[in-house]
Amino acid sequence: MATTAKPGEKPPKPGEYKPIGPRGGNVSVPTITIEGPEGHMPPTPDNGQQWQWISKPKK
Repeated sequence: MATTAKPGEKPPKPGEYKPIGPRGGNVSVPTITIEGPEGHMPPTPDNGQQWQWISKPKK
């Protein structure tokens, strides 16, 4: 199971995140980078979406 986070939650781990649809489908929106565990996940483009971790942060 992939690591996911809802908007407003603390990120589970640093890295690159992409939005996914309510049933896990891809969404054509750019990825975001979370450098550390501080802060919260930003809002998604549409209701019902979540952020899915895809890789470690690129340096």
